[in-house]
Amino acid sequence: MSVPPRLELLALDGLPLVQPGDDLAGLIAAALDRAGLVLRDGDVLVVAQKIVSKAEGRRVALADVTPTARAGALAQEVGKDARLVELILRESRRVVRQSPGVLIVEHRLGLVMANAGIDQSNVEDGFALLLPEDPDASAERLRARLVPDAAMRIGIVINDSFGRPWRRGTVGTAIGAAGLPALVDRRGEADLFGRPLQVTMIALADEIAAGASLLMGPAAEGLPVVLLRGVPWYAPFSPARALLRPENEDLFR
Repeated sequence: MSVPPRLELLALDGLPLVQPGDDLAGLIAAALDRAGLVLRDGDVLVVAQKIVSKAEGRRVALADVTPTARAGALAQEVGKDARLVELILRESRRVVRQSPGVLIVEHRLGLVMANAGIDQSNVEDGFALLLPEDPDASAERLRARLVPDAAMRIGIVINDSFGRPWRRGTVGTAIGAAGLPALVDRRGEADLFGRPLQVTMIALADEIAAGASLLMGPAAEGLPVVLLRGVPWYAPFSPARALLRPENEDLFR
C-alpha cells in the first residue's frame, strides 16, 4: 500500500532579535539544535527577509537621509515620508504606479513591489530596512554554512510579503533561493488523460514561501525561520530570479 504524500512545517522558536553583523547561520543552527532537529536530505529552510537584511546591515537611519526634490514632490503626492520615498527611489529602476498611500516600483533586482520592499514594521523607530543586496547570494551563503555536505539536497528560501494585482492581501513570496528549483518547468509531461502540458511552470519557491508564511506571521509572532519536510523535489536547480517574468512576456506593465 502506497503512503500518501505528507508535508510538515516546523517553526523554529527562540531566535533572538537579529542585529547587524550577527551570524545568522549560527543562530539558525542553534535554533535547530534546541528543537532537537537535524537537517535531512530534502529539507527546505524558509528564512524571513527581515532577519537576513538585519544581519547584513541593511538598516538605514532616516535621520541620515536627505530627500531630493523629486522624492519630496512624490512624497506629497502619495502621502509618505519624503525620506522613505528617497530610499525607495534609490532602490528602484522606475516607478510603476502611484496614488495616495500607494507607491509601486520596479526594484533594482527586477521585483515589482510596493515601496521597493522597504519596511518599518518590526524595525526600531527612526529606521527603515532595505532588501538584501542579492537575495539569491544570501540564500547560497546560508546554505553553504548550514549544509557542509554538498551532496545533501537542502533548499533555502528567503521569504518576503508581497501584495498582488487584482487580489487583496499579502502572500509569502520567494525573493531568494538556493539548493532547489525555484521554478519547475513541467511542460511536456502528460496529464491524467495523456495530454501533454503546454504552459505549466510551477513557482515552487513561491509556494514554499507562502506555506511558511502561515507560521511566520506578519506581526509579533517572532518565528522568522520555518523548516519544511516533504516538499516534492525536482531538478535542475534554479535561483529565485528565474521567477521574474521577462519584459517581452509581460502584458501588464
